[in-house]
Amino acid sequence: MTTHRSVAPPVHLPGPDAPWEHVHERARATGRVVVHTTWGEWLYAALLDPDLRTILGQDWPRYRQSPTAAGRFTFAVSRMVIKYTAAAVLEAAPADLDLAYQPGGRPVLRGYGEELHLSLAHTEELVVVAVSTGGPVGVDTESTERQASYALLRDQVCTAEEAAELDALPEDERRARFLRLWTLKEAYTKALGQGMRRRFNAVGFTWDGEGRATLAGHAAEARDWSFATHLVGGRYLVSEAHRGRLLEARSRRTPGELVAPFAAHLPAVECPGPGDPAGR
Repeated sequence: MTTHRSVAPPVHLPGPDAPWEHVHERARATGRVVVHTTWGEWLYAALLDPDLRTILGQDWPRYRQSPTAAGRFTFAVSRMVIKYTAAAVLEAAPADLDLAYQPGGRPVLRGYGEELHLSLAHTEELVVVAVSTGGPVGVDTESTERQASYALLRDQVCTAEEAAELDALPEDERRARFLRLWTLKEAYTKALGQGMRRRFNAVGFTWDGEGRATLAGHAAEARDWSFATHLVGGRYLVSEAHRGRLLEARSRRTPGELVAPFAAHLPAVECPGPGDPAGR
């Protein structure tokens, strides 16, 4: 029987001067941490930081080669957030960390091998970074307002069982459940290091009585994985997949975690967003 483990919600960090000790404490207590922020909250830091070249390190040429100013600064912000988050976990200086990329673009830290796992996702203004010291991690995000065509994507994203369940739902519930399922599969395949190279319709999820996701048809493997979806900023789904021993385990639902089977009322449960002190 699969044991479901509660997953703490993402931490909102509004910039380089945020209280990063909370990130370190979360990682030490649970073995992983997910951070969310926005491009705008970090833009001035990227524009004005005299040490930007040092912080970007070997990513500096890629930053300079971006053909647009918007592209350069969104790239810079995403790499700054990764490095600041990893640095907080490791109690190191961001400029001392060197990012590299595996085939497919997965970020890794040189010199840390399997000791530290990273994942990056972004959509619209939101940036999400996951760092794990306890096994592979993947994170993905989508806006709840995204108008994805279920009819066109159904057979590419869903297993036959998932499609049958979704087909039976009212349209609004189907859309919410489909987006959640999509982000969970993105997060899971990122954690595997496969990303879009693995067919989503080859990965199935089921839901327990409280609406938590678990892998379908792989009882032994399912016990090794933890999944969660949270609502942040009032309009973004953030899903994460974590493989390995999760140190934190609570019997009650973690605030912000979407556990209603169809997540029909997304705004009813959410993590604090930008500007909310409770999210810091």
